[in-house]
Parts: sequence; structure tokens; C-alpha cells
Amino acid sequence: MLLEFIEGTGYYNLKLNDIIMIIIACVLLYLGIAKKYEPLLLVPIGFGVLLVNIPIGGLMLPEIGTEPGGLLYYLSLGLELGIYPPLIFLGVGAMTDFGPLIANPVTILLGAAAQFGIFLTFLGAILLGFSAPEAGAIGIIGGADGPTAIFLASRLAPELLGSIAIAAYSYMALVPIIQPPIMRLLTTRKERQVVMEQLRSVSKVEKVLFPVIVIIMTGLLLPAALPLLGMLMFGNLIRESGVTDRLSKTAQNELNNIIVIFLGLTVGAKATAVYFLTAETIMIIVLGLAAFAFGTATGVLMGKLLYVLTGGKINPLIGSAGVSAVPMAARVSQAVGKEENPNNYLLMHAMGPNVAGVIGSAVAAGILLSILL
Repeated sequence: MLLEFIEGTGYYNLKLNDIIMIIIACVLLYLGIAKKYEPLLLVPIGFGVLLVNIPIGGLMLPEIGTEPGGLLYYLSLGLELGIYPPLIFLGVGAMTDFGPLIANPVTILLGAAAQFGIFLTFLGAILLGFSAPEAGAIGIIGGADGPTAIFLASRLAPELLGSIAIAAYSYMALVPIIQPPIMRLLTTRKERQVVMEQLRSVSKVEKVLFPVIVIIMTGLLLPAALPLLGMLMFGNLIRESGVTDRLSKTAQNELNNIIVIFLGLTVGAKATAVYFLTAETIMIIVLGLAAFAFGTATGVLMGKLLYVLTGGKINPLIGSAGVSAVPMAARVSQAVGKEENPNNYLLMHAMGPNVAGVIGSAVAAGILLSILL
């Protein structure tokens, strides 16, 4: 009986791959807790990685006949069925003010330009031997939008979900480190010092009509994007309508927090040694960095073009916020601009391309789904 007990412990069944994955889980937890890099997501993801890689835990065992499955197996169904990411978008919509984008509609071009990184990386992944669906799932990392990356990966390449999700959220957490060198490289000191005019006031009617108009226009064009865009715009509508405060507060807080917990744990649970410790994972991490860098660069370059076309009225730095990592990317634009000019306040201006990037990444996901499925 003692021998049977010993043989049934995790220590007895521990393999090198399990040890490596446990170390990776601890690194993610360290980044989330000690470094405060996207803690609301990296902490659940890291703990999910830890739980699923402890031998004989059985948390991801599927249901077989009358034998019940593991806890995370049932929770992960919301991930595999594409339920969690749209619900995250519902919360994002309820927390987002689209006023800066409505006040300065030209900034939607910056959000659109930042999505070029997705398609450039898509081509690069194909050249490296990935299938078209896998390349699409990898390329979406360039949008710097975790829920979108998870949603697309669950549809196009479920076997790569863990690697793609961890890469996407890791790069989102590293926005303040990755973006500033690219922004400085592609802009001049004069451009970085541009002080933009104050945004006009946006009426309540405009804010209420915006989500309705956007969902009609984009929904008819790209029905595949409706799960993400539909929830994003619905969340924003219940925020701006003024008659559904209880629903808006629930979407922003209780519901969003619950889904973040489930999403993080189940994403981490997908990162088992079998799928994660492969050459493909290394290529995904490298391609993800390339996608993110390209997206930042194309956003800034579009900002430079608008700087020229508007006679120097637009600061190109706000183009980097088009990658969608809300609101961190907008804060980075503000920080870099303020370094060059202490009187520069770019945050609200950068929120325009930032929220445009959220819409843009969902549209890009819809395009890839329409083509690759």
C-alpha cells in the first residue's frame, strides 16, 4: 500500500518536461506579481500552467463515458467554444469611451495601419512552413489584443492556443519596453514635440449612435467578426445609453472579473509540455514579437504621413497606440511625448487610435476567419 501511494504521487511521476513547465509557470507568476506586467491575466494564466503540469492532477482529463472530466476541462469549454473572448469584449466595450475617436475620426486610419503587422506576420509564418490557418492565428498577435488572439486561435489552430495566448499577453505586458525604441527610431525630435489641439466635445447622441452605426457597417461587411465586434459595441451601448447603468456596471466589474479568471486559468491549462515545449513555440514567440514590432512601426509611419498631410497638427507618436493594447499603448505615447516636451499631453489623442485598434484587430480577425475557414 505504501508503494502504491508513492507511485501515485506527482513526485514519483515527475519528468523533465513537467519541471520546465513548472518553472515557466513560476516565471509568469513572477512577472505578474513582482513586475506587475498585466497581473490580472498573467497571474491566472501562470497558475493555470502550474496546475495542468503537475503530474496525475487530471484537471484537463476529458469526460469518458460515465467518468467525469477534470475541473479545467469543463471550464475550458468556454474557451474552445469561443464564449470567453466575446464576453471579455463586452466588458471592454462597457469600460471604453469612444469619444476621442469620434472627436477625431482621422485617427481610425492609425488604428487600421497598425493592423498591417498582422498580415505581414501571416505571410512570414507561411514562409516558415506553418499552414494558412496556423499563420493567421499567429499573425493576430500583432494586434496586441489578447481576447482576439485567443478567439482566432481557438477557431483556426486550437493546438497552438496556449503558445499564442502566452505570447500575446507577454508582449502586451511588455508594451512600455518594446514600443518606445521603435517610436524614437521612426520619428524626429520635432515630430515628437508636436502639441496637438484640444479635442472637441462629443455629444451624447453621437456616442449612442456610434456603436449602432459601427455594428451595422462592419457586421454587414464581415459577419465573421460579429461575435467580437457585436459584444464590444453592445457593451459600449449599455455604457453610453444612460438607461442601463446596472448592466454596464455588471459588465465592467462582476462579469468581466469572473470571465478573466476563467479565461486566464483555462488559457494556462492549454500550455502543456506536449504542445508548448516545441520548436513551433519558439517560432511563434519570435513571430509574435515581429508582428508586434511591425504593427507599432506601421502605426507610427501612418502618423508621420498624417503629420505631413495636416501640416504638422498630428503627433506621429499617437500612431503607436493603434496596436490596441488599451490603455497601456496610449500611456506609452503620452510618456514618450512628454519626455520630449513637458507641455505635451497626448493621452486623450492617443486613445482615439487605441480604441480604433480594438475595432481594427476584431475586423482583421473577421477577415482571416472569412478567408481561412
